[in-house]
Parts: sequence; structure tokens; C-alpha cells
Amino acid sequence: MLNIHNLSISFAGEFLFEEITFKITPGDRIGLVGKNGAGKSTMLKILSGDQEADTGQIALDKNARIGFLRQDIDFVEGRTVLEEAYEAFEEIKELERKIEDINRQLTERTDYESEGYAKLIEDVSDFTQHYEILGGYNYQGNTEKVLLGLGFKPEDFDNLTDTFSGGWRMRIELAKLLLQNNDLLLLDEPTNHLDIESIIWLENFLKTYAGAVVIVSHDKMFLDNVTNRTIEISLGKIYDYDKPYSKYLILRKELRDQQLATQKNQAKQIEQTEKLIEKFRAKATKASMAQSLMKKLDKIDRIEVDEDDNAVMNIKFPVSVQPGKVVIEAENIGKAYGDKVILRDINLLIERGSKTAFVGQNGQGKSTLAKIIVNDLDFTGNLKLGHNVQVGYFAQNQAEYLDGEISIHETMINAANEKTRSKVRDMLGSFLFRGDDVDKKVKVLSGGERNRLALCKLLLQPLNVLVMDEPTNHLDIKSKNVLKGALENFEGTLLLVSHDRDFLQGLTNKVYEFKNNVIKEYLGDIDYYLEERKIEDIREIEKTNKKIKPKQKKIPETSYESEKKIKSLQNKISNAESKISKLESEIKKLDNQLASNYDKTIALPNFFDKYEQKKADLAGQMQLWESLQGQIEELV
Repeated sequence: MLNIHNLSISFAGEFLFEEITFKITPGDRIGLVGKNGAGKSTMLKILSGDQEADTGQIALDKNARIGFLRQDIDFVEGRTVLEEAYEAFEEIKELERKIEDINRQLTERTDYESEGYAKLIEDVSDFTQHYEILGGYNYQGNTEKVLLGLGFKPEDFDNLTDTFSGGWRMRIELAKLLLQNNDLLLLDEPTNHLDIESIIWLENFLKTYAGAVVIVSHDKMFLDNVTNRTIEISLGKIYDYDKPYSKYLILRKELRDQQLATQKNQAKQIEQTEKLIEKFRAKATKASMAQSLMKKLDKIDRIEVDEDDNAVMNIKFPVSVQPGKVVIEAENIGKAYGDKVILRDINLLIERGSKTAFVGQNGQGKSTLAKIIVNDLDFTGNLKLGHNVQVGYFAQNQAEYLDGEISIHETMINAANEKTRSKVRDMLGSFLFRGDDVDKKVKVLSGGERNRLALCKLLLQPLNVLVMDEPTNHLDIKSKNVLKGALENFEGTLLLVSHDRDFLQGLTNKVYEFKNNVIKEYLGDIDYYLEERKIEDIREIEKTNKKIKPKQKKIPETSYESEKKIKSLQNKISNAESKISKLESEIKKLDNQLASNYDKTIALPNFFDKYEQKKADLAGQMQLWESLQGQIEELV
């Protein structure tokens, strides 16, 4: 499908990657991994055609279509969520316009016997057939299905995209790409703005996706669940294995261990040969032997060990002072924006040393409660911080608060006090900002580098309670592992808002699920929570079945399921009505043809067969319409 040969690109005289070669074939689900700054996003831009490489060739199969989820998107203002999502179907929408225009002309014109009129009938038939082949009668239902999977609610569909945050607009863009059936899908950090439920839905969608997929992601579990191949960019080279990420790491380590062992054995042989050469060189009788050994030594193909980029952060969150046993106590907390209620009657007790995760769909109030705890938002109810509590807060968009016009070093100095000012350079070094790097302006840093700087800045303040909202966004996998280790060793209290299942595994001992303006407590880590959720869903189904089964009545659906089914039925009704209208119009024209010129009309090939078939099709559509209406009446 796509062949990449001897690709190279450099910035400021240094190669990002040099003379790399690989190919992408149908069915590939590739995880493109590497440290921040290794060149992953640049690679996607080159593959998509957004950026040119310095050297090398890219060959794409003729007619192959590429879809690219970019980090920067630009929507046309004034469209609703559904209207924007429908933009995925350019060809279908164009056919709709053509069919509508021809039907209008057929209604207005009376020259039924003219060649122009016959041509219009022929065109509308061809367009309608092509429309059906492209899925014109199903695209609306498919669009709603994907939007629901990505976390939108039916009531969101008719809202303008302008009213949604950047994260939700990114979901709309992702929905459009998933609906386009591209041959190659390039996804740059697709899980960054998704909650756990939406990530699991996306995993299942991509597993059965017909085309090839290349994913840049720092979500290890997502990569393991979706990909069947891993390409790592490291120090200008690529390492390509037909395995998901975790299995690739094992194979890569085994390969490197083998290389080290073989290199060690070869080094011993070379050392022994060099000793013999030195020994024989001094003797005239052995000079020819020494020469022979030297030639043999020159011919040896020296074994090289793959370089490994092991530079990682070194983080430790020290506890400032010992707080009281209860660090946070919340009673009847509420928050609303106008008529929109976010949180209602929230009661929460956080004890010293606990590690708690906030999970749930986006927009359910996780970040809102985090901001209330750190006194960033007004609210109703009572919130009390315990004795000696000192809160450190990492906001979801913490990196955006950094001043882009000053340097990394200035950022830290400005936030430091007398005690910490002398430690700034050492702290920056622990976060991989070394040497001249500290003089870079913040605005030139990547998303991952900005997050690292924001984390480093957080350590300048005394704290014993950490409130962190999505701290892993933009961090590479190695950096996330280091951060997780630091939080595991943190002796203070942790409140963590995150959608990263791998990061949360084993890190927290309590999970609060945010749903329908309230919270529910689960005493365990994220695996326990996900398992309990599955069991609860199964129990709800079983309860419903037991309750209804004796009466042999239809199992009532949840309002969400009911709304989804009603919407689907309404789409089918709309399609049936469209077909009924079209068939009635066509039959009327045929009737007019018969009335105006009976002899000429009946002489047309298979005229009455087509005429009767259209009447039968009309009767079938009318029957389908009545059936669908009946199904809706049962649900309402």
C-alpha cells in the first residue's frame, strides 16, 4: 500500500531520522512510538503529504486514500455536530444535491417526451443507484453510532460545534475520519481527549477497521489492545517488529542482550588475536603469520549493539509537613453553570496517605471537583481542608499557563523562593533540561517538554497533597513510567484525574466514578473498578430479565438505549419517506407518459414490467413505513 525508502529529515543540521525504510500493508495496525521529539508526529506529516522529507521516496498505491487526525483542526463556524460529521461523506452529499436538483427539474418540467427529460430520468436513476452503493441510506445512522461511541449524547447532535471545547471538537474530527473508510488512517494521539469508555469503544472499532492504521500514542494499554506491529523511532533509526508494544519491548531487549553477548565474545577473540600479532611481530620467523592474522583481523565484521536512549526523568515528590488524618472533607458540594448542573450534593472524605482516582466520561465533573478542592472555582456546599494541608495542583492545561516568551530557566527562577532558587538547575537536569537547553524559550518546546517543565515547576512549592488532572497528556511512555514510579513512592495524599488505564493500574487504592452529577465509590484500583462495572452491567440486565420474564413482556430499555433506537428508527422512516416520495413521483410521470402518448409509451422495452415493479416497490415501502411507525409507538 505504502512504501517508504531511505527517508531522511534533519532540523538545524541534526538528523531526526536518517535513511529509514519500511512499508505499510493492508491490515497493519502500527504503533509508532518513541520519546518526545524523536520524530513521530513529523513522520505522520510526511506520510500524509503535509510535509516533505529531505531525501528518500514514498510510493502510494494508486487511488489509495489517507486520513490524518491532526492536532490542529479548523471547523467552519455555524455547523451543528451532525452537520460537521456529515462532511465525512463528500461524495454522498454531492449526490444528494444532484438528485435533489434533478427531482426539482422533473417536477417543474412538462416536456415528458423530450430527450432532455428522458436523460434526467436516466441520470437520477444512475445517481440513486450510486448513492445506494456508497451507503447513502445508512450514513446518517452510522454517523450517530460513531458519535455516541465517542461520548456524545443525542441532545448534543444539534448543538453548534462552536459551543464545544477543543477536546470535543477533536472527537468530531476523529468521528469524520472513522466514517470515511480510508485505506490508511494516521492517528496522532487519538486518546488524549477521550475518557476510558470512549477509548475502549475506539479500541473495538479499530480492531475491525478494514484499512491500515498508524497510531502515535503514549497509551501503552491502548497500543497493546489495538496494534499488531510496532515501529520505534530512536536516535535517528527505526526498530520494526510484528508485535504490539509490550511484546516488542521484550523482543527488543532479547535482541540487544544477544548483541551484547556476541559482541563480548568477539571482543575476546579480537583481544587474543591482537596479543598473538604482537607476539609474532617481534620474531622474523613468525612475521608472515603476524601479517596473516592482521589481514584476518581487518576482515572481521565488528558487531555493533543497537544504541538505546535511556535518558529519563528523575522525579521525587517530597512531603513538606505531616498533615492531619483527614485532609479533605466535602459536604453537599454543588456546581452549575446557569441551568446546566455539573455536580449535585457531593460528599467526600479524603484521608492522609490515600491515593484516589477520579474517572468517568468527559463533562461529568472530574476536573470541576479538582478545581473546587484547590479553590479555583466557586461552588455551593462546604469544603474543609485539614490541619497543615498544603496542596500542589497540576491542571489539565497546566502547560498553557507557562509564559512562552521567557526561557525555561527564567520560568523556574521566577517561581522559586530563596530556599529553592539555588536548586533550579539541578531540578531542571532531573527533568532532562540540561546545558544550553535551559536557555530555550518555552514557546519552542513540544507538548511533552512543556508538561515536563510544568511538573518541574510544581516541585518548587511545599506540598503534602497532590491534585493532578491528566498529568500524562503528551508525556512519552518512558516519562509516564518514571512519573508513575514517583507517585507510587509519594508518601503524601494523591488525587488523580486520568483516563490512562495503564498509568492508573496499581497506583490508586480508591476510585470515584463521576456520572449523572453524582459520584460512586469503588474500593480498589482501576482494574477492580472496570471489573465491577462489567458485573454491575450484567446484574442490571439479569435483574431486568428476571423481573420481566414471568410476564413475557418486552424488556424495558434504558432511556439512553431507547433514545438511540428511536433515533435509528426515525432515520429509517426518513429514508422510507424519501423513497416513497421518489417512487410516487416516478409513477406519476409514467402515468403522464401513458396518458399523453399511449402507443409510443407501451412500445418501450419492458415498460409495464418496470411500471409494475415501481408500484410493488411503493407498496413495500409503505408497508415498511407503517411497521417502523408502530415500533416507535411501542417505545414512546
